[in-house]
Amino acid sequence: MTTENQLTCLVDGEPVSLETSLQLAELDAGLRNRIKREFPQSQPGDYICGHHLLKYRLEHVDAMINADLKQTKKINNKLTKALQSDDYDIVDVNETLTESLTFGQKVSDDVAHFGGSWGFILAFMIVLLAWMFVNGLHLFGINFDNYPFILLNLVLSCVAAIQAPIIMMSQNRSADRDRMMAENDYHVNLKSEHELRLLHAKVDHLAQNQVPHTMEIARFQLEILGEIRQELGELRTQEHVGSTTTRRESPHEDVDHS
Repeated sequence: MTTENQLTCLVDGEPVSLETSLQLAELDAGLRNRIKREFPQSQPGDYICGHHLLKYRLEHVDAMINADLKQTKKINNKLTKALQSDDYDIVDVNETLTESLTFGQKVSDDVAHFGGSWGFILAFMIVLLAWMFVNGLHLFGINFDNYPFILLNLVLSCVAAIQAPIIMMSQNRSADRDRMMAENDYHVNLKSEHELRLLHAKVDHLAQNQVPHTMEIARFQLEILGEIRQELGELRTQEHVGSTTTRRESPHEDVDHS
C-alpha cells in the first residue's frame, strides 16, 4: 500500500522504503500471481518488502521444483508401464530352431544344402557320364542299360521325385525362420518405438520446462542472496549506530556521576 508521504508493505502494512521494497508490477508473472492469490485486493502499484518477498520467492522456487519432479515422475511411470505391458520375450530365432530340429528336418536341411551346391552338380555329371560310357561302350562286359538309357531316365525321375519334397521341407523350415524373425523384429521395433516416444517426451520436458526453470531458479537464488546481503547490511548498520550512540552517552553519564 502507498500513502502520500509513506510507503507501506502489502503484507503487514508496515512502513517500507524504496530501497528495501519492490512494486508488484516489477515482479515476474508467476510470483505476482502467487501473491495475488493471497491478497486479491492487491494492485500492480502496491509495494512488498524484501522480507516477505523472500518468503514468496522461496515458495515459488519450491513449486517449480515440485512441478518438474512430478512431471518427470509421470514420464518415468509411463516408460515403466510401457515396458512392462509388452510381455513378448525376445528370442534368438536360430538357436530356438536349432534346438527344436528333428532327425528328418536335419536330413532335409543337409540334402537341400548339398543339392544346391556345385559339388552335387559335378558329382551328378560324373555319375551320368560314367553310366553312359560303361553301357554305351560295353566296358568290362557291362551292358545293363543299353542306349537310349531307359533305366537311367527312370533313375533320374525317381531322384527328382524324391529330392523335390525334401527340398520343399527345407524351404518350409526357412519360411518358418523368416516368419519368426519378422515377428521378433516387429516386437523389437514396437518396444523401441515406445521407448523413443517417451524419451522424446522427457527430452522435450527438459528443454521446455526444466532448463528454463533451472535458469529462473538460479536468478531467484541470486536475488535472494542479494536481499539477504542487504538485510545483513542493514543489521550491521543498526548495530554500528547503536554502539556509537552508547559510546556517546557513556561520557555524559561519567560527568553526571562526578
